[in-house]
Amino acid sequence: MYENLLPRFLRYVKTETRSNPKSTTTPSTETQIAFAHTLKKELEELGMSDVFYNESNGFVIATLPANTEKTVRTIGFIAHMDTADFNAENVNPQIVEHYDGESTIKLDKEGKYTLNTKDFPNLKNYAGQTLITTDGTTLLGADDKSGIAEIMTAMEILIKNPSIKHGTIRVAFGPDEEIGVGADKFDVEQFDVDFAYTMDGGPVGELQYETFNAAQAEITFYGKNVHPGTAKNTMINALQLAIDFHNMLPADEVPEKTDGYEGFFHLFSLTGTPEEASATYIIRDHNRQKFEERKELITAIQEKMNEVFDQERIAVEMIDQYYNMKEIIEKDMSIVELAKNAMLELSIKPLIEPIRGGTDGSKISYLGTPTPNIFAGGENMHGRFEFVSLQAMEKATDVIVKIAELNAK
Repeated sequence: MYENLLPRFLRYVKTETRSNPKSTTTPSTETQIAFAHTLKKELEELGMSDVFYNESNGFVIATLPANTEKTVRTIGFIAHMDTADFNAENVNPQIVEHYDGESTIKLDKEGKYTLNTKDFPNLKNYAGQTLITTDGTTLLGADDKSGIAEIMTAMEILIKNPSIKHGTIRVAFGPDEEIGVGADKFDVEQFDVDFAYTMDGGPVGELQYETFNAAQAEITFYGKNVHPGTAKNTMINALQLAIDFHNMLPADEVPEKTDGYEGFFHLFSLTGTPEEASATYIIRDHNRQKFEERKELITAIQEKMNEVFDQERIAVEMIDQYYNMKEIIEKDMSIVELAKNAMLELSIKPLIEPIRGGTDGSKISYLGTPTPNIFAGGENMHGRFEFVSLQAMEKATDVIVKIAELNAK
């Protein structure tokens, strides 16, 4: 039943599809377009209907028609094609069969990079399973090619087993999730489902319908640079302004000191000279009111610092990126219950917890299609230590099939 899951996944991750945050096109890279057309062909060969590639937003969409006469809700399953900001060229997956849950796994031949239980105690959860890892030089790409492989395999299972009754199902594979713009142009009317799930979570059991509210602040500091030997009472060092600004933010409200529902300010980049400097902050909070207060604090610090000078020295451009999808999904929790019940029937313990981040579902929910997030199996995302268990991917595939089956009942 899963015979094509691993070969499919390995084929996907060996295809480079890294997104580019500096691009002004959609998708942001040509490699994603090429991959989309490969997926389109595969969907057609599987026997899916109405398969097409939307050139305006980069999504590949396909339909599995209902095989029941009952009137049931139409479900969507969504995954993203791009990989994160880490080397994604020449991905060379390593397969570790029957991992014992204790041994250190060498990623590169020299053993410079390893997966070990001291640094990654989550490895102990995978005793007896088959792990797919990197070779230490790239990321793996399980985020989110495991999700694509699982959705594709689930559709294959449903097509080959018509005794499993289901309503209409639509799948969508899209670009640029990792740079936060992939779902901006998603066409919910064209997708035409009652609700959807992103297969983009981590370990087995994750079921998430809460995300951060997110904003980004681009801050420019304008200095006055003169020779340091005659700088007294004249120089205004833009780099010092940036330091002063940062020090006026709450010291403990940063990613490395927060967890759970705690929000933060994250200094993402800082560059410049005494003449001019720029900083990028990402602002995150699950609570909408606290989120707005965080943005207000940025503005308040800007205004307070500018009061000292005879001209504007600190300029702030702030944009909202996405909002907590809980505000939409909690209006009809039946879709969360459906996924939860599917897991329980498969003897999977649901892990319902907030995402300390966002998914395409954050934006798609606000576009009109409630879209919680389900595990895809990967761990240690976005770097050389990323891995995924084959058995975890099989369970995610089972959850998709079971959701379709329960929905038809």
